[in-house]
Amino acid sequence: MDPRSEVVIRQHDYLSGRVLLINAPTDDLLSNLGENIQASVWTWNFNEYQYFQKLEANVHFGIELPEHDFNQAIIFVPKSKELLNYILHYAVERLGLGASVFLVGEKKAGVERASKQLTPYGQTTKLDSARHCQMWHLKVETLPKARTTADWAQVYPVATPNGEIEICSLPGVFSQNRLDIGTAVLLPELTKMTSGKIADFGCGSGVISAFLAKLNPKNRIFAMDVDAFALASTRMTFEKNNLAPEQLEIKAVTGIEDAPLFLHAIVSNPPFHSGIQTDYNASESLCKTSRRHLKSGGELWIVANRFLNYPTLIEQNFGQCVTKADQQGFKVLFASTQKKS
Repeated sequence: MDPRSEVVIRQHDYLSGRVLLINAPTDDLLSNLGENIQASVWTWNFNEYQYFQKLEANVHFGIELPEHDFNQAIIFVPKSKELLNYILHYAVERLGLGASVFLVGEKKAGVERASKQLTPYGQTTKLDSARHCQMWHLKVETLPKARTTADWAQVYPVATPNGEIEICSLPGVFSQNRLDIGTAVLLPELTKMTSGKIADFGCGSGVISAFLAKLNPKNRIFAMDVDAFALASTRMTFEKNNLAPEQLEIKAVTGIEDAPLFLHAIVSNPPFHSGIQTDYNASESLCKTSRRHLKSGGELWIVANRFLNYPTLIEQNFGQCVTKADQQGFKVLFASTQKKS
């Protein structure tokens, strides 16, 4: 069992009634909670959503809290400080004055620092420090001022051959306040890619999706990500730039296996983090299996750190891999399926 869950179980007596578990570990914590607790789970990670669905848990996927009322909430510290501020704001707003909010996290993940984000809302107490984790308690004494989802978005410009676009990025989304180097290296190369039915795998805040939509109004973009905040950001980016909604299809995915078939192209600045852990599974699977989602003559475009072995994986599955750019520690890799004669 996850050590954070072990700490929650150690402090089980503090819990009662309708308890919302936010960003909970995928373990058997739910089965270790007492009968006096009616637990629900809120997650923005599609993999975790499917895990809890299989447990037949009461689970909600999205960027907003479930609609029900709750007596208490347990927040498992996310990687992003800004995302924790977002979660706290809406959890406190929903639970109301006098309610209990618990914060749990590993010391190496910054739970001590995160506990200071509780203080604007009331009195805080450290309940436990064990298993290299801490658990804090907040008694809500101050409610936050109302904010809209758009208030949380960072907005920054990105140039395209057809004019500037503005990127909207919500808390916790990769490279929230500026264009990352890898995508900056990739974008100029995408002016050479085929048009048509295109999947943006790991769409993040929608930089690549919006760039391609702006480049060619006939492009139909499938924006795919595991993260609900990324999917919401991509939708906001399209709306901000008045891009045609029929160009965009938002799709929550566990990996490239959930992509449509017969695509003209797949493009990606692939993700390689799961929480604070490095995880190359999704991006390596992209290199190995994306071919089956492309039509004859379809294209794969990937930008990745120079040190990664993606060219080898792509060559093994496509027969060739061409380096289109090599700048600032990143390579833009290209492969295509063979057209039938």
